[in-house]
Amino acid sequence: MKSDNKIIIVEPSPMLSAGLAQYFDDCKQIAIVSQLDSLDRLEEKLASYNPDILVINPLLVAFDANETFQRLLRDFPNMVPVALVSSFIDKNILKQFKEVIEMTDSKQKVVTKIFNLLSDSKSYQDKPESVELSNREIDVLVALAKGLTNKEISDQLFISVHTVITHRKNIIRKTGIKSVSGLTVYALLNNLVDESEIYK
Repeated sequence: MKSDNKIIIVEPSPMLSAGLAQYFDDCKQIAIVSQLDSLDRLEEKLASYNPDILVINPLLVAFDANETFQRLLRDFPNMVPVALVSSFIDKNILKQFKEVIEMTDSKQKVVTKIFNLLSDSKSYQDKPESVELSNREIDVLVALAKGLTNKEISDQLFISVHTVITHRKNIIRKTGIKSVSGLTVYALLNNLVDESEIYK
């Protein structure tokens, strides 16, 4: 899979910005190309990177008297704006965004939201349908997405742990996704599992 899905993060808190960026360390389909703490150099970075997604603290937009943000949204119509909410925000401000990331969202939920946006905006080119997994590999993938261990998968599917590991290796080889979080998103995008089965 290609890593041509670019994200820019604009968040005054270095801790929040770094924490969010770390969520995507094992997603090679996504690259965090820039992290800013204000709107000052945002236009320059957008012109340089032409990102697919802009994750920004909506408080920066709320006090944007010059309407820089609105102008940038018009200038970069293919960019998807996402709000990174760490405190109470007026709903009218949030209407400007396609998605909202909450402080309480798990890593899996954040990654899923971003992948869904990329899929919706047609910029996520590596469609999972192109990969052919066997029925047993799909069974193992679904179990992984639900958070089961190799031993639990072995017991559930009545196969040895060694066979589970072999299936996992095949899934990784075919999809190019090594992390469990990435495979979970893959399963969600393919409608192999429902979000309710994961976020309990």
